Amino acid sequence: MLPLTLALLGGLVLLVAGADQFVKGAAGTAGLLRVPPLVIGIVVVGIGTSAPEVLISSFAALNGNTALGVGNALGSNITNVALVLGLTAVLCPLAVHSQVLRREFPLLLAVMGGALLLLWDRDFERGDGVLLVAGFVLLLAWLVYDGLRVRATPDPLYDELTAELPPPMPAGAAALRTLVGLAGLLIGARLMVWGAVGVAEQMGLSELVIGLSIVAVGTSLPELAASLTGALKGEDDIAVGNVLGSNLFNLLAVLGMPGLLHPAPIERALLWRDFPVMIALTLALYLMCRPTGRVGRINRLEGALLLLCFVGYQTLLFRQ
Repeated sequence: MLPLTLALLGGLVLLVAGADQFVKGAAGTAGLLRVPPLVIGIVVVGIGTSAPEVLISSFAALNGNTALGVGNALGSNITNVALVLGLTAVLCPLAVHSQVLRREFPLLLAVMGGALLLLWDRDFERGDGVLLVAGFVLLLAWLVYDGLRVRATPDPLYDELTAELPPPMPAGAAALRTLVGLAGLLIGARLMVWGAVGVAEQMGLSELVIGLSIVAVGTSLPELAASLTGALKGEDDIAVGNVLGSNLFNLLAVLGMPGLLHPAPIERALLWRDFPVMIALTLALYLMCRPTGRVGRINRLEGALLLLCFVGYQTLLFRQ
């Protein structure tokens, strides 16, 4: 177990550090190419923070561990809402102003429903993966179009995204950070998949449960850091928007990769246990963010309830 545990921890460190360097390097490169700052914030930063989940699901699928990749996608969504936003709200209650957030909630629920329909027959086919990845490309195009179109009033979320971009850097430094970050992501993902599969075998757990728990929590650490940092800076919209965007990416790109690379049947528990929990938490988050006046708010009590839901769900996983 010791080498497997070290592989998990080492892979996690490389994933987090690699994602950070990759985002900074790619954002710097895009800036040198005169890409509009908002496009960099939406595309480069969005893809970069979801890169750990995408690579882990891809490596897991290529190794024939489709359940691990699927569990990582759904488990990351559950972790993002219950743990990331729960802990962030307990430490610093969140006020939500952005109109974008209120548009993304219905979109997120629609994508969840579509993914559930695709997997309802418990046969994750390559065509299902193609549809999900194609949806991811369309989502990016829509986000860029929506961000760049002229609007009567500025949107706080887009303003905060632009403000969070790293400062300009020389071309050589940007290229080096991109390459080092990508290497860290690839090596870290490979180590984490190897360690996760080994731990599952040693502990007698299914790959799905490992993906929903240990791997999901590990790959959600960049979202936790981004949300906590945003909340402490008073950028509450970006703290919540980061989670919603990540969850959309997880359902389309991360969930799509196992179906695309290694189609396989899925476990029944995914449909009656994990999907309902993910949908219920998203609906609860929507109710919390609904504005009572001009501003929605997630208070400390609601954050604590989200954390309790996370603990209860993880307990249910391991008891079963």
